[in-house]
Amino acid sequence: MLHFIYNPNAGINIAARKANILKKLYAVPNSKVWETTKPMEATYFTKKAIEENASRIIAVGGDGTVNEVASVLTETTIPLGIIPIGSGNGLARHLNIPLQFEAALDKTINGHEIGIDVGLLNNKMFFCTAGIGFDAKVAQLFAKSSQRGFFNYVKATLHALTMYKPIEISINHGPMQKVYSLTFANASQFGNNAYISPFSDLQDAYLEMVKITPIHFLNAGLLVMQLFSKKIHQSNKVNIQSIKSITINYKEKEPLHLDGEALLTDNAIIEISIDPLALLVIV
Repeated sequence: MLHFIYNPNAGINIAARKANILKKLYAVPNSKVWETTKPMEATYFTKKAIEENASRIIAVGGDGTVNEVASVLTETTIPLGIIPIGSGNGLARHLNIPLQFEAALDKTINGHEIGIDVGLLNNKMFFCTAGIGFDAKVAQLFAKSSQRGFFNYVKATLHALTMYKPIEISINHGPMQKVYSLTFANASQFGNNAYISPFSDLQDAYLEMVKITPIHFLNAGLLVMQLFSKKIHQSNKVNIQSIKSITINYKEKEPLHLDGEALLTDNAIIEISIDPLALLVIV
């Protein structure tokens, strides 16, 4: 049986859209629909679906919903399906999963399975990207917004540009250094075709560490253009290094994001590693 884990708060918050999605999900034969009402409920529903011997579990939401569901499925041989309806949909875009609802639904039913790598940040899983610095600050501001969607993500980005200051870190216990942002990429993009690591491969057993050195916010426009044109690696402000594990010394209670979801660091030491081919995904 297929189990759909649906987050009605993902993406554009329109009642008619939610009703239409639920109608289409309930029309799928031999399936069950779980509808979340609060954070982390997708994790609980995924565990319940496993108890009910689900054959496939499909996350219907954004990258945050995908993270909650996938984090449970790495312990199983049950494949993850994705129907992307979020603001960024980074993992779905990397995997070429259709953004059109009906096409993505068909893919979850009729697609084939592949294994993908899983990133770990202090043993918390991420499947697309994780990071500290500027992108984490944007995630924090976006999380405080009452509205979702790409336009509001742009607003959060512009707000962050006017107030953000570089952070100070140490890599593998080396000297302290200032960076604008530090991203760990399993997939190639944040979402919305913002390619932070254009050559990342979900099946190569490596993460890419993308370090951006401090820049003035007035010069950030060029970097943004390179981000969306898959050319950020050409910037002299950007260094990309393939890693299997690394240790970052930072601070506690500072902005952090996992797959775009805003968190705070719970330790001054951040341990990054990778678990190769630990998740089955339907593509």
